[in-house]
Amino acid sequence: MDRARVYLVTGGCGFIGEKIVELLSQEDYIKEVRAFDSVVREEVEKFTTATTHVTVMKGDIRDYNLLLAAMQGVHVVIHTAAVLEYRNTVPFSEMRAVNVGGTENVLRACCALNIQYVVYTGSIAAVGPNTSCEPMFRGNEDTKYSGEVELPYGKTKAMAEKLVFEANGKKLSNGGKLRTCIIRPNTVYGEKATFLQDLYLLAKARNGVMDYLEPENTERNYTYVGNVAWMHVLAAKNLQLKPDLLAGQVYYSYDDTPTSKSFLIRHELLSSMDPSVRLGSHIPYWKMWLMIQLHRIIKVILYPFWKPPPFIDLPLLNTIVTTFSYETDKASRHFGYKPLFTWKESKHRTAQWLKAAVGNLELPQPHEKKN
Repeated sequence: MDRARVYLVTGGCGFIGEKIVELLSQEDYIKEVRAFDSVVREEVEKFTTATTHVTVMKGDIRDYNLLLAAMQGVHVVIHTAAVLEYRNTVPFSEMRAVNVGGTENVLRACCALNIQYVVYTGSIAAVGPNTSCEPMFRGNEDTKYSGEVELPYGKTKAMAEKLVFEANGKKLSNGGKLRTCIIRPNTVYGEKATFLQDLYLLAKARNGVMDYLEPENTERNYTYVGNVAWMHVLAAKNLQLKPDLLAGQVYYSYDDTPTSKSFLIRHELLSSMDPSVRLGSHIPYWKMWLMIQLHRIIKVILYPFWKPPPFIDLPLLNTIVTTFSYETDKASRHFGYKPLFTWKESKHRTAQWLKAAVGNLELPQPHEKKN
């Protein structure tokens, strides 16, 4: 592999994408990294090193012509751009336009420009839980799990993953073949994980108590964002070196973050930054179910005079309370992946960021004097 590779990262200013750009910039075989994103953060260009130039390019993944222009001269695409399901505020049509339509545009542009290598950021949500909320306990990439995916985000990611799989092996006009693989993250934590910031502020508003929805016997995987990004970097490199092995494959993300009850992981992350955060009690399913129904009724009665804030819905609640975990070493076997950051380092980095992030958001306590 030559030492003048040009990479493009869609969503390169996002949560996972920015970390991928940062790690790619430290690889001496890469000449340029282009961060293509609808939200530009110019500080990403500060990742530029003596051997690798980082360029931030503003553009919407739904604009094919703009994407095509940004991909001129690119050798490898890491496609992370996606619209997430956050507080049920994103219409399904928009989610589909970005997650599915954007992926179609990336693959179409690769074929037009004879770009052979694509690493796609999928999601465990593309697998399940399904509408029956059947659990998956410590499965792997080969575990058979069927049924319609429960959440809209998972539906669109499953559709996008299907496109990526189908594009693998497609002949290009220069005689080469398009090679694709998928990295499938689970719950990703780390610097700029806004859900942790929201959880912390919610706990502080409740006198430092963090309640939780998951039953005691549920299990989920968490992975540090730096290790998810590192897996992308290694997969992209080895997709070029060993295309027959990696092409058409999917890899679950993992590291040495404990695989245990997810509310315990969240509590450990928050309490490592602020020891006053205490683990509260389990919120019963029936109580949340009643609150969801009440929210629906209020929404119908008061619309259009008042629009209540978004609230958790039943499919999301069912997903939260369902065990969906896995154990795998496939990435290690196929391309030598080892976590770049230990659990201790990941927890420390997350706590340092969280401390800085909430520092300017906390309101003065009632007993504090104002100058």
